[in-house]
Amino acid sequence: MAYDEGLAERIRELVADVPGVSERRMFGGLAFMLHGNMFVGVVASRLMARVGLEQYEKALRRPHVRVMNFTGRPMKGYVYVEERGTSEDADLAGWVQACRTYVATLPPKSAGPGAP
Repeated sequence: MAYDEGLAERIRELVADVPGVSERRMFGGLAFMLHGNMFVGVVASRLMARVGLEQYEKALRRPHVRVMNFTGRPMKGYVYVEERGTSEDADLAGWVQACRTYVATLPPKSAGPGAP
């Protein structure tokens, strides 16, 4: 599955100076990781946002947001933000910052065996 390279590039610009950020292909798209934990991603033209359990219901009440149902069942703590919800730079920046802030509270993940 292809992903929106333009959206990915906009995210790259927002996190360019953030230490510990990396990219990884996953979920048929592209995920942005902070110290090994995914915080946002791009699947098709949607933003995949990791908001955490505490902000999950609140996030679902926002315009252009829906349940992330990637595996056939809802993934609590994650939402999809449709293209209209990230078309403005300020909206995208708000999602990226909120997700980064949440994921920064999680313990770092190791890179795994064989990683540089």
